[in-house]
Amino acid sequence: MKTIDIVGENYCGNWDKTRTACRGIVIDGDRILLSYAAKTNQWMIPGGGLESNESDEECCIREIAEETGIVVETSQCLLEIDEYYGDWKWVNRYFNCKAIGTTEIKQTEREIQVGMEPRWLEISEIKNIFSQYDSYKGIHEMRSGMYLREYTALSELINSNK
Repeated sequence: MKTIDIVGENYCGNWDKTRTACRGIVIDGDRILLSYAAKTNQWMIPGGGLESNESDEECCIREIAEETGIVVETSQCLLEIDEYYGDWKWVNRYFNCKAIGTTEIKQTEREIQVGMEPRWLEISEIKNIFSQYDSYKGIHEMRSGMYLREYTALSELINSNK
C-alpha cells in the first residue's frame, strides 16, 4: 500500500491527536459514488471514522452504508493519505469497492444538518470538482485540504488502473 503525506501550512511540526478514517471509491462503469453536502455545496468520497472495535474494511463498509445506503464489498486498501494540520494527524485509508446492494441510510446528525446525499458522477466531473482545491486556499482551508486529498486519491486510483 502506498502512503502519501499532505502537510498543511498550519502544521506545528508534531501531533498529539490522531483520527483514522476509511473511505471507499465505489465504481460503477464510468461513474463513482460521492457524498454531497447540499447545504454547503461540498463533495467527498464516502467514508468516516474508525471505531475501536472494527477493522479498516468493516469501517469502510459501515460508513458507506450509513452515508449512502449502498452496501459494498472492499478489496485491499490501495492508498493511505496522511494529513497534518495544527497538532493533528488525519489518517485516510482508501479502498476500491464494489456495490452489491442497498440498505437504509443512517446518517449522523451532522450529515443530516448539511443535507448529505449520495450522488453518482462521471469520473471527468469528479476530477473537475476536486481539481479546484487551489481555488479554496485562503478562503476555505478545510475544503481546499479535503479536495486536495480526494483529488490525490482519485488520481492514484486512475493511474494505477492504466
